[in-house]
Amino acid sequence: MCGRFNITSDPLTRLLMEMVGLPHPGPDNHNAAPTETIGVLRISADGDPEIVPMRWWLTPSWSEGPSTRYSMFNARSETAARSPAFRGPYRQRRCVVPVTGFYEWARQDGRRLPYYLKPHDAPGLLLAGLWDRWKHPESGEEMDSFAVLTVPAAPEMAFVHSRQPLMLSMVDARRWMDPESRDYGEVVRSDLPGVLDAVPVSGYVNDARHKDGRCVEPVGPAVPLVPGRGLREEAL
Repeated sequence: MCGRFNITSDPLTRLLMEMVGLPHPGPDNHNAAPTETIGVLRISADGDPEIVPMRWWLTPSWSEGPSTRYSMFNARSETAARSPAFRGPYRQRRCVVPVTGFYEWARQDGRRLPYYLKPHDAPGLLLAGLWDRWKHPESGEEMDSFAVLTVPAAPEMAFVHSRQPLMLSMVDARRWMDPESRDYGEVVRSDLPGVLDAVPVSGYVNDARHKDGRCVEPVGPAVPLVPGRGLREEAL
């Protein structure tokens, strides 16, 4: 599951410049939600990386048009390759969504508690995505949209949610975006790209209309998620 992002310009600019040498164009958005427009990385027709604004809720090229009837903001890795909506993008239109962090809601004692997941010592995360282009049959207007690819949660993440976005290293992100790649499936795995901090935050973030920095203010100590070590009970 991946339903909200934190996108701040300064850390992401550093991350994007490291990857493709381009600045991030958008303003800070501490609580980006599905159906909003977000800057996404993909490989252009000329073979160069580019940042493109896309709607976060994939609209298949063959569909009647934008709709929220079906949950198309995430795509499950187990079924994407054969899904009518996602199989074309999975083969040919893969993208990367750069974010500062993302939110998940853990169920504890009958309550849904929000956590902000962010890298411990890196400027941001690179999430695997699938994109498609829909064209209005009358006006010819085009709209690009995307979904985030999700995988079963790594053991370290399982206390927050049973699924997680596919988080990519810099090398894997390049392989994932390459439309000529034949080994992109090898990057689809339930790993963490490094140490993450699971920061408990307040219910203020539950309202997608809230976009300011209060969304990421801690209400308790961060839980360190260390790849390969699982989660120590005393950290909870």
